[in-house]
Amino acid sequence: MRRLLALLLFALCLPAVADQQLFYQPLNRDARLSDAQWRQIWKASVDQGGKTLIVQWTAYRDDTFGGPQGWLAKSLKQAHAQGLQLVLGLHMDSAYYQRISEMDTAGLASYWQAQLGRSIAQQRLLRKDWQLPVAGWYLPLELDDLHFQAADRREILLRQLQAFNRQLDAPLHLSAFSAGKLAPAINAQWLEQLAGLNLQVWWQDGAGTGKLAPLVRQQYAAALPCRIGIIHEAFKQVSAEGQPFRAEPMAPGQALACHPNAVFELRYRPWATALLSAPGAP
Repeated sequence: MRRLLALLLFALCLPAVADQQLFYQPLNRDARLSDAQWRQIWKASVDQGGKTLIVQWTAYRDDTFGGPQGWLAKSLKQAHAQGLQLVLGLHMDSAYYQRISEMDTAGLASYWQAQLGRSIAQQRLLRKDWQLPVAGWYLPLELDDLHFQAADRREILLRQLQAFNRQLDAPLHLSAFSAGKLAPAINAQWLEQLAGLNLQVWWQDGAGTGKLAPLVRQQYAAALPCRIGIIHEAFKQVSAEGQPFRAEPMAPGQALACHPNAVFELRYRPWATALLSAPGAP
């Protein structure tokens, strides 16, 4: 009995991922949820410790999910009414990953400049028309150490993000993941340099996609400075390479004590299964 009690106390002392900062990736199929279903999801998110909702994008291609009067805007107003702060994602190009794979350094710089311009336009539209209280902005253009392996690409990106951040009126968030192309220490230095622009930089732990071995992922995480946030993936990818993405819910990993922690994403959490009930794409 004493041994069991000791184990229970030990488990309670372990750092766990509270869903205080929770990502949500809007998909068009989510429009089918009723107002009552959204209220239940947002209330449950708060009951589970949720404080901040990070919305991955509010514009995907040319789709703004109905705009200021659409289902996404209405749902986010309910989220805020339930007590969640909102970090709103900006514009996402649906061909982003394909395009950055095809470009040389000059082409990539021009492309990024154009995409940042679209995100600024979306930010102004959100401020003017959506009438949502904003605690921060999220840039959906994820970074990785494959396409930004070269130092000159990272330097150009740094300058572009510095100029972009000056145009915003709330803190900017962005995320990165590791493909194993930069050593953990170099990757950590890069993300620390980005965070030095007064950004909230997030690193995806890669547990859901499983593209790196667990020990390798741990080495990348251990190298990160404390101010780099960790996104704990709450899914397990079940689709093969080249197939449409499919995943199943999975418990997120343990929180890392000195880092901001977040969970990706809402639809894989136990109280939001309504978001998982049908396949679909943005």
